[in-house]
Amino acid sequence: MNHAALGLVGLAAIFHAVWNIAAKRFTGDAAVFVWMYMTASALLCLPVALLFGQWTASWALLIGPLVTAVLHIGYSLTLQVGYARADLNVVYPVARGTGPLITVVVAVTVLGERPGILPLLGGVIILLGILVVTGYKRRQNGSVSTGVLFGSATGAMIAAYTLWDHFSVVTLDLSPVTYFALAVSMQSLLLTPKVVGKGAQLKSAFGTYRREVLLVGALSPAAYILVLVAMKSLPLSVVAPARESSIVIGSLLAWWLFHESNPVRRLAGSAVVLTGIVLIAAN
Repeated sequence: MNHAALGLVGLAAIFHAVWNIAAKRFTGDAAVFVWMYMTASALLCLPVALLFGQWTASWALLIGPLVTAVLHIGYSLTLQVGYARADLNVVYPVARGTGPLITVVVAVTVLGERPGILPLLGGVIILLGILVVTGYKRRQNGSVSTGVLFGSATGAMIAAYTLWDHFSVVTLDLSPVTYFALAVSMQSLLLTPKVVGKGAQLKSAFGTYRREVLLVGALSPAAYILVLVAMKSLPLSVVAPARESSIVIGSLLAWWLFHESNPVRRLAGSAVVLTGIVLIAAN
């Protein structure tokens, strides 16, 4: 096992939890906030990619970032709307648990990876942990059921872009820095029509949430570039679940900062999810 690569994934998990806390603070038009932080990410990443990335003109360098840009826009908007309608302590663990679970299933059944019995057991434990976090009952309350819905949809988007990004940086051998810089720039451009005519709203939102925009704009690309680099030397069935150790960090921060309800149960559920993640990564 490449422990240095695992260390990168662990650092990415910390960055990921922190930027999700910042995103949770925003209230308002999801498209406005997502466009602002994607544009900030593009302005940050493009100069770095021009200096340190690899630029070999090819169809892969165009199609790869374009597909992931569309998937990431869907992910970001779904996540932001979920945060507006339900607790972070429901949406975040469900999304980060179902995403790697779907990814591992595809990695085993389609890509031919063979993680072994412990990772498969870990997948079952992740599902159990999600049930604990959400307090699932036959009659769910509206906030929890909404959180599960948006968390599951977000998890499906996570699986989709993770599988595509693995294909892009491993099979197509694209430079992670160049790939992400182009992808986030395309995300900003593709989302621009959603904010045309909203100049006053953009100005107001940036004035109020400048810190959150810049924090997400910096930590989101940093976290995912680290994951893309790790994909070069670790199996997808290890990287996808290992990065979701951010679940526990996110749950602790949500309880501390937002005083969300049922902290003991949700933290216990997050610990169960983390146990499943550890087992999945044990191959």
